[in-house]
Amino acid sequence: MPLALSLMLNGKRILVVMPAYNAAKTLEQTCREVPKDFVDEIILVDDGSHDSTAQVAAQLGLTTFVHRQNLGYGRNQKTCYREALRRGADIVIMLHPDYQYSPNLIVSLAGMIAFGEYDVALGSRILGVGALKGGMPLYKYISNRFLTFFQNVLMSYKLSEYHTGYRAFSRTVLDALPLEANTDDFAFDNQMLAQIIFFGYRMGEVSCPTRYFPEASSISFWRSVKYGFGVLATSLQFRMQKWGLANFRIFSNEGHKLLPDYYVMAKE
Repeated sequence: MPLALSLMLNGKRILVVMPAYNAAKTLEQTCREVPKDFVDEIILVDDGSHDSTAQVAAQLGLTTFVHRQNLGYGRNQKTCYREALRRGADIVIMLHPDYQYSPNLIVSLAGMIAFGEYDVALGSRILGVGALKGGMPLYKYISNRFLTFFQNVLMSYKLSEYHTGYRAFSRTVLDALPLEANTDDFAFDNQMLAQIIFFGYRMGEVSCPTRYFPEASSISFWRSVKYGFGVLATSLQFRMQKWGLANFRIFSNEGHKLLPDYYVMAKE
């Protein structure tokens, strides 16, 4: 259900998308802080949750889609962006519904794009000094810093972190990137940033407070290891493609073909 008439930023239609899995306990708190005066609509995609995520979302008046089965974090985002574009979004902000990221920064992220300064905006947990104070496990902090350094070197770019889940995109970027070529797993996030750099879009960052608590979602240690290897592989693929040594689908427009819809509308 569309939100009340919003205060547009430079005439842009702003949609928030929430890729959700078992987020019933934190969804209402997250939505409560979304600046609804500026957000035109919130879309939630439930990736086959085992709790009442979809029901809570519908009760909150969110535009809700449900995957018939768990298809993965990457596929969830593909559905989010597909539906946001179908509903006329000019700016799309991905906000996790587990309350790890502050919804209060939505206007800041959207503003970076709305006035043409950037094509993509990231909420960085590393800018500033709050990551460890906010509860980020030490091993995650160390791996974040190592992987980010490795990526900045291989991709000739400079971000404070590549692993935040708080992101804003212009419609132009989402229309152009070959997102369907990306994995359906957690490495989707990283492949997307590599594509953004590869195709020359502009990225900016804002500092975002870190929140780790029992109800917040988190992948296991071994899935984190798998993600880390995926990050390294993506960075190497990026460099090989830039050097003309290989041709990967994630950096080709051939990967733009849409996949079939594997979800149903729960309530609009």
